[in-house]
Amino acid sequence: MSQYWTDIVHQLDPYVPGEQPQGMNYIKLNTNENPYPPSPAVSKAIESFRIETLRSYPDPESTDLANTIASYHGLEANQVFIGNGSDEVLAHSFQTFFKHSKPLLFPDISYSFYPVYCGLYQIDFKTVALDDNFCVTLEDYAQPNGGIIIPNPNAPTGIALGLDSIETILKNTNSVVIIDEAYVSFGTESAVRLINQYPNLLVVQTLSKSRSLAGLRVGYALGHADLIKGIKRVKNSFNSYPIDSLASAIAIASIGDNAYFQQCSDQVVASRNWLTKALFELGFNVLPSSSNFLFVQHQSALALTLYSELRKQGILVRHFNAKRINNHLRISVGTDDECQTLVNALKSLVG
Repeated sequence: MSQYWTDIVHQLDPYVPGEQPQGMNYIKLNTNENPYPPSPAVSKAIESFRIETLRSYPDPESTDLANTIASYHGLEANQVFIGNGSDEVLAHSFQTFFKHSKPLLFPDISYSFYPVYCGLYQIDFKTVALDDNFCVTLEDYAQPNGGIIIPNPNAPTGIALGLDSIETILKNTNSVVIIDEAYVSFGTESAVRLINQYPNLLVVQTLSKSRSLAGLRVGYALGHADLIKGIKRVKNSFNSYPIDSLASAIAIASIGDNAYFQQCSDQVVASRNWLTKALFELGFNVLPSSSNFLFVQHQSALALTLYSELRKQGILVRHFNAKRINNHLRISVGTDDECQTLVNALKSLVG
């Protein structure tokens, strides 16, 4: 029945998420989920939530959550936009800022949802090649553009930019620059502290990774009040109530437990460091990661073969059939036991 689709729908190349298996109990190291449960404060928030409030629409501005996020980051509430996961926040941001006569710039190896949004919203874009070490070359972004978006740390490489590099990009353009910080809590400094210096900076974060709330779908953007006002205009032309009352209560509770957040992040970093060394000893080239995953290539074994053999053993990692990286694997950092199981399996495969 696809004859009823519009031309744009026929042309779309949708995003393909990491596999979420049904049935077999896999060790999931393919979607960068946090291996640890959410804060105990989340359980308390759910237990104390008043069910009768669900009969009413939620606050369309998510005021309590916006105030919580603003306070946490040292900003004002009018500098916060909240959406149904950072993907929705990014989608609204693309609509708000990037449909211009000049192209949007982003790395050629990056979050693969970016070109999907461009296809959906008919945004002209140009990819900027990472160097041979998969690092951003700053001077390549000093060209005419209708906006710039860079994940920091980058995905799927895990390599981070320092704030001085982000400032260089901001100083060389008058367009909106989005820094997508889905993985910022695992080893690099957030660009949030630059927001009040650069009115063209928008920082996007999520509770999915470091807060162990991928199933909740809460993300947010931080920036100058005028940027936030623009995104809200798009949101209110699409869905006035993206964040439900229970999600808001859970998010507030999670953000309030900073000690648990830091404990989990530190444990992921420690496990990542151990896994990096173990993989290196097995003959893998491992990119320096500031995220909760590793991007690796074996010196002789083919990535697709390793992916398939690990899957047979009940271990899922991510393989991208894409130019420049089709012989790499992205491996999420699991618990220490999960990391050890992965290493044992790889020993049997690569000797």
